[in-house]
Amino acid sequence: MTALYSLYDALVSINVPSDKARAVVDAMERDMTTVLATKGDVKLLQAALKLLAQKLDSYRAEGRTELHHEVAMLRSSMTMRLGSMLAGAIVILFGALRFTGG
Repeated sequence: MTALYSLYDALVSINVPSDKARAVVDAMERDMTTVLATKGDVKLLQAALKLLAQKLDSYRAEGRTELHHEVAMLRSSMTMRLGSMLAGAIVILFGALRFTGG
């Protein structure tokens, strides 16, 4: 706030009318409280970003674990299907050999 008083005093000292100097200081104060970020604002943003990064890392780790599990399940399922098809093909082959007399 002392910076605003100093600005007001500086404006008045160079013959800016008092009401105009007050308008400049008021506008600057409004901007400082609504537009500009304080050190506290930046620290809050940093903390929020760290938390977000931690959550993202956690989701990535969970996603990798789930993906590995799904791949393992698919691998098992494909092995069972391939085994079943192979067994079926062997049965058909031996059946065909039996009927052809071989």
